[in-house]
Formats: sequence, C-alpha cells, structure tokens
Amino acid sequence: MINVAVLGYGTIGSGVARIIEENNELLKHKISDDIDIKYILDLRDFPNDKNEHKVVHDIDIIINDPDVDIVVEAMGGVEPAHTFVKAALEAGKSVTTSNKALVAEKGAALLKLAREKNVNFFFGASVGGGIPIIRPLQSCITADVIERISGILNGTTNFMMSAMYENGADYDQVLKEAQQLGYAEADPTADVEGYDACRKIAILTSIVAERQIDFNDIHTEGISKISAEDIKYAKAMNRRIKLIADSIKVGDTFSIIVSPVLIEEKDPLYGVNDVFNAITVRGNMLGDAMFYGSGAGSLPTASAVVADVVQLSKNIGNNIPTPWDENKLTLSDYKKLKHRFFIRIGEYDKDAALRAFDGAQVYNCDIKGEIGILTQLMSEEEFDKKLQGINIIKMIRARA
Repeated sequence: MINVAVLGYGTIGSGVARIIEENNELLKHKISDDIDIKYILDLRDFPNDKNEHKVVHDIDIIINDPDVDIVVEAMGGVEPAHTFVKAALEAGKSVTTSNKALVAEKGAALLKLAREKNVNFFFGASVGGGIPIIRPLQSCITADVIERISGILNGTTNFMMSAMYENGADYDQVLKEAQQLGYAEADPTADVEGYDACRKIAILTSIVAERQIDFNDIHTEGISKISAEDIKYAKAMNRRIKLIADSIKVGDTFSIIVSPVLIEEKDPLYGVNDVFNAITVRGNMLGDAMFYGSGAGSLPTASAVVADVVQLSKNIGNNIPTPWDENKLTLSDYKKLKHRFFIRIGEYDKDAALRAFDGAQVYNCDIKGEIGILTQLMSEEEFDKKLQGINIIKMIRARA
C-alpha cells in the first residue's frame, strides 16, 4: 500500500483525490500496488464530503506518521508550503507539487535536500498544468543542447488576448469576463502583469541550465496596457498579440524576457487560443518541438500531479537526480536580443520615425491623429537609440 497525504483540499487537491479514487484500478496496474489517500490537510472541515474522515488540521500528524510515503503539496504560495514540504522531505517522504512559486524560489534547495534524504521532489505540474514538459526536459531531450524555450505559459492572459481579438472588446471587459468564468482571480496581478509566466520560464530554464535562475532578474511585462486599438493594428498586420515567455541560449547563459508579442500566422503559437498553453523547445539536433494542451484547471493539473505520484511510487527509497545547482546563473542582457518593434506614434512624428527606422512598414487603422510603424529587425539597444526624440503612444515587440 502506498499512502499519500494531500496538503490543501482546494481546486488541485480535490482533483488529485478524485483521480486517485476514480482511476484506482488503473494506477494499481501501473505500480502493482494500491494507492490510498490517508490524510488531507486543510484549515477547513468538509462535512458530507466523502473524504471528511481523512481531514486533519495539524501537519505534524502527517510528518510523524511513518506509513505516509508521499506528500502532495497543493496549497500554493511559498509559505507555509515550503516549511511543510521541507519537513516532509526531512522525514523521509517524497513530495510532488504543482506550486510554481515554491519551485521557482526554493526548487534547487528542495532537490538538494531530497538527494540527501534519498527521496524525491517532483514538480511536473508546476509549468503548463497537464502539459508534460518538465519530464521531457529532464529525461527525453537530454541529448540536445537546448537553444530556446518559448511559449504561452498563462491560460488567463491567453484567454483575454483571444477574447479581445475575436470580440473587439477592451481590456477591462475581458478581465471581468475572465473573472466571472473563474479563469482570473479577484486580484489578477500575478497573471496579467506576467509574474506567473515569469516564474514558469525561470523553472524551465533552471532545468535546462542546471543552475538557479532568479525570476527577479527576468524582464517582465504584462498585458494590462494592451488596448482595443492595439488589437486593431494587430489585425491590420494579420498578427495576434500573445503574452510570450522567451528564453534564448546566449553563450554559457540565457537571455529571458516575458512580454506581449505580435506573432505572425505562420508562427506555431498563433493558433493557440482560449485558455490553452503551448511551449516550443528548440534543440540543436532535434530542431523544434511543441507541447500543447490545457495549461490550468483542476483535473488537467491534478492529472500531472498524479502522474508524479505514480513515478514516486515506483521509486520509493531511490532518488532520481535532477541537476539544479543553487548557485545563481547571471543572465545575458535582454536588450541585446533582436526583435522587430511595432510603435504607435502621432502623425506629426511620421517623417522622423521613417528616417530613424529605415525600411519600416506603415499602418493606418483610422485612429485619429496616429499611425503605426513596424520596424526592421534590430536589438533593443539599437531601437532605444533610434527612438530618441520620437514620442510613442505604445510599443509592442514583434517576431520577425
């Protein structure tokens, strides 16, 4: 019998319990043993819930029970999740989590502790929800030098950008709709300002680089300033605006940026809409591979967590090494990356802008007093220099 304790009985924790209960025979077949949820830790009681008799309010009950083999952390946030996960590892229990905030900040240290205690710390659901991206980076694409990881890593913002494009709605309208549908929190800051995507690309890059990527070092912009006027220009260019997390290998390090990007129809991320996520990985031998699917939600994310539980069950007493050094990797300056740049400017700046940005394309969307210009490919540093003396209404990066 493999005994599991679930920390947190919210969206993800309840999904984990449901999958383990409903798919128990399938899971038993895969590991040749039964998986049972022995405890559920939560501050609340759940009267009339089928698992109410398993609910406890004291983490020490779980930590001190030698029969608990695996702990599922589904609480979210860094604390007290970190304290509880650390205690579980120290007690010789393997842990899996979907908590990207915890993994981005404490992942390297928790992996080190797991090695020392000959247990495992898995986090396959922390990026992409149900999309299997972590394990392929750890074990399936290890023959390649990973040159680029790029993707749509946040379902909330992708839903909002899709709705603005399809319906012509403004930002405030689609945010309200996303909140009503349960895609956005009452405080949507982590999603709409890009912080969620930032932590996820930090995790993916840390795995590839085998060094700690500090998410605070990543230049991050969200979608809160994207307007209906910007969408009009995007349509005129036959492009879409997506919040893209981009990590590009530069020598022995990486350059990483999270920002809205205008992408062309031929781009594989162009057709990724609604709450779906997609991640492209470029290897020096593999070329491009794409991972696509439901990036959030109770059951897709819980499915990835339970997949980790299965792997942990097969490796009781056997640590699976995940190279991830705690020493921070210094990132390359994102301003050296090359993009095209779309700028909205007043008509009075048109001549100066066309002189500065030789070969730029001009777009007019019948917005009074302004035009749009799409520059040629150049570095951010070069763009900043050419922009001097020109007043811009909006700048959005664009892929070549």
